[in-house]
Amino acid sequence: MNSQDVILGMLMKESKTGYEIKQLLENVFSNFYSSSYGTIYPTLARMEKEGLITKENVQQEGKPNKNLLNITDKGRESFNAYLLAPLEADSIKKSDFMMRLYFGEFVGYDKVIIWLKQAQEESQNKLDQLLDQYSLYKDEMHPAQIICIQIGIEEYKAKLRIIAEGLSNMEQIVLTK
Repeated sequence: MNSQDVILGMLMKESKTGYEIKQLLENVFSNFYSSSYGTIYPTLARMEKEGLITKENVQQEGKPNKNLLNITDKGRESFNAYLLAPLEADSIKKSDFMMRLYFGEFVGYDKVIIWLKQAQEESQNKLDQLLDQYSLYKDEMHPAQIICIQIGIEEYKAKLRIIAEGLSNMEQIVLTK
């Protein structure tokens, strides 16, 4: 799976602008796919050059023109080939938090508690964002998409539960010292 496969999948139902693709990657897809902002537009340019997508300039009254991206037959073939290929193993995203937490013994409990609180806040924000997205789009989603979002929601809930337990344990240790 790469950015090209994800973008082609987004365009299978309807045309989208680069901005709409970026928004989907940052919101809905960020739970299970990581793509940097800097790779989106170069990937779109390469895909257009390879004939996987076309770009249609749409005039807008009172607004700047927008480029609407459409999938081509070649793009549909490429995306279908991806879908029919064997599943790839999941890869774990890099986590600076997890790496620092693992080596937390070298910085002391107070610093680890700060990290836990920061991770708790960030995870809660991501969960809230995912729940908002889910409530907005669930009626339009395919059952497979709903399962995908529900997995993400449950992963964040589990992470928050473990962080809360760990935070409580760390704070108890600090109090007893």
